[in-house]
Amino acid sequence: MSYFIFGGSGFIGTHLVTLINNLYPGTPIYNLDIVENSHEGKSTYINCDVRSDINVDVPITSEDVIFNFAAVHRTPGHPDQAYFETNIRGAENVCAFAEKFGIKKIVFTSSIAPYGAAEDLKTEDTLPTPNTPYGISKLVAEKIHTVWQAKKPNERQLTIVRPGVVFGKGENGNFTRLYWGIRSGKFFYPGRKDTIKACIYVKELVRFMLYRLENHNEGVELYNCTFEPAFTIEQIVETMKKVTGIQRTIVKVPGSLLLTAASIVGPLGGKALGICPARVKKLMISTNICGKKLADSGYKFHYTFEEAIEDWYRDNDNLYLR
Repeated sequence: MSYFIFGGSGFIGTHLVTLINNLYPGTPIYNLDIVENSHEGKSTYINCDVRSDINVDVPITSEDVIFNFAAVHRTPGHPDQAYFETNIRGAENVCAFAEKFGIKKIVFTSSIAPYGAAEDLKTEDTLPTPNTPYGISKLVAEKIHTVWQAKKPNERQLTIVRPGVVFGKGENGNFTRLYWGIRSGKFFYPGRKDTIKACIYVKELVRFMLYRLENHNEGVELYNCTFEPAFTIEQIVETMKKVTGIQRTIVKVPGSLLLTAASIVGPLGGKALGICPARVKKLMISTNICGKKLADSGYKFHYTFEEAIEDWYRDNDNLYLR
């Protein structure tokens, strides 16, 4: 059996390759991506653009496994067309690849974006109401994978995961920006401290995906991937401060004031630092995602939230979070 990881050069893919290599040394791992990364010899890199037909010259069997991470995901940050072109066309081509070679198992990493922006608690049964091109494209991609599974429902296994904010070494995203904002004294609570921000540690996420592969025989299953219950922005900030030894009081600033400042700073170079009205608005809206289904799945978490931050800090030699 081999693992085919589409979009494997990225943050989650890199951690998955490390985990597979540790658990099943010698197992062939193919990283199909437009960005070259052989993960220090742990995987075989294949240049692959999922927006086009997928053709590879390596041994493939029906017992192989596909992980589909290939996506344009950072939002805001891309033209609307980019999300649809990569996320929807990519899903079609990955599923066509699986169909061609009779591969029976796919793990697809979706997002919580299909739920849309709202304060209400979202479970896997909540009706998706995406309100961004990214969220729409991810929901359509889920349906494309579901159609693939439905063609041979008694043979094919599909796991769809909707992670909250995924953090850990190499993230360079929301949590990294939050940490450096705290450390530099540039972060303020935008209007409130109780905003819920569902999240998952990257090492936990990839472990859970492998766990579901080994404990799911057929059909379609969907999991929100977050700590349960989800944490508030204040709990996240205080944990980061505690683990990394930052002694600083974080004050709350009216959201309208921060939005005004972001609208001024953004055009002057603030966007490069993640300072723009769209990102400030995201900070002010909860991602209130329920992780109870995961918690009840039989999977045992390896880290508490504080232990996850500590592990991430150790991965950076106890110097910073990045």
